[in-house]
Amino acid sequence: MTAVTHAPGAPPEPALTPDVIVARAQAMVPALVARQAETEQRTYYARDTHEAFAQAGFYRILVPRRFGGYEFGVETFLRVSMALARGCPSTGWMYSLGTAHALAVATLFGERAQAELFATGDFVCPATVAPSGAATRGPDGQWILDGTWNYCSGAPYATHFMGHVVVDGAPMLFVAPRERWRRLDDWGNQLGLKGSGSHSVVFEHAPIPGHYTLPLHLSQTSVAGGTPGLSLHGNPEYGGGPLSFMLLDSATVMLGMAQGALDAYEDLMRVRTTVFPPFSLRAEDPDYQFWYGEAAGLLATAEAAWSDAIRQWQRACAEGSFTRERDLRIATISREIARLSWRAVERCLFPTAGSSAVRNGERIERIWRDMSTLHSHAGFAIFLSTVANRELARAHFGLG
Repeated sequence: MTAVTHAPGAPPEPALTPDVIVARAQAMVPALVARQAETEQRTYYARDTHEAFAQAGFYRILVPRRFGGYEFGVETFLRVSMALARGCPSTGWMYSLGTAHALAVATLFGERAQAELFATGDFVCPATVAPSGAATRGPDGQWILDGTWNYCSGAPYATHFMGHVVVDGAPMLFVAPRERWRRLDDWGNQLGLKGSGSHSVVFEHAPIPGHYTLPLHLSQTSVAGGTPGLSLHGNPEYGGGPLSFMLLDSATVMLGMAQGALDAYEDLMRVRTTVFPPFSLRAEDPDYQFWYGEAAGLLATAEAAWSDAIRQWQRACAEGSFTRERDLRIATISREIARLSWRAVERCLFPTAGSSAVRNGERIERIWRDMSTLHSHAGFAIFLSTVANRELARAHFGLG
């Protein structure tokens, strides 16, 4: 990726607004739909798509304004992510999980680290929560990293990588610039999300400064006592819970995928006829009307929950009351958003679209594969399905 550096506090388009940047994402949907197959074949979205995202300002939405970003906040970022996922699930996942971690850097790291990490302007930083590799102490407070970190969604155009490593039995979070690691060509053989750029990255005796590390795990971080980012920027959203935001981000992409499936189903209803007499367009048939309405209602409910989860997240930031319980409660709302989205596709749209609509490479077939693959994601398969419930109860009853 070619970095474009701007003076601190001067983003490329100072007058750009959240509504305009969201409209740019929505305008890209038809082109993303048309390029889904090539994105899967490549295993990540195209260079010209990446350049269009950079030109549109997508990689600066969560970057603080004092470091050349737009600082538009979580809602704008999630609206852009949902729109991109609606067009191409792989593209939406790769963009969203590659770009979301600007918020964690701006929230948790000190001013010196932020100034250096955000110096490239655009910030693309895939992250993984599973600790891997090894870190040894180097000279001048540095850490030396070795090892392989898997499932790094967004790696092809990344400017940085965020990962975890265990040091003396405890987790350590780190951020490493692009020149410290290399990407493996090991993605694309999964059932779905073949174009999500979720490659592995390798460190080989790579030094990083000590102030690029923190003695914590991103999913277990408490922000109840304030954060460096809140003090530095004065923006309450840089004091929010990283856990609930990460899970709301993933649920947003899943909701966008399901909306894309509903779009494809609507297209079929407008042009295809029923199989049995009396023959009519599907849009005129009571059965297809029922299935469309059922799916649309589920997704409308999911979107309502999504909007309220964002409102709750923002309110907790504004009130300075982001407790562990509140963080987990918003996380469980994210789980229900994902469940409603999946139900709309798996129970309503996929089984009634017709066999010709679920051939390999068809839009609904691809979305079904992509959403199925998301059920293997650790956040959905392990944390949200079991751990979050227990942790929420423990936090509520004061059990630590």
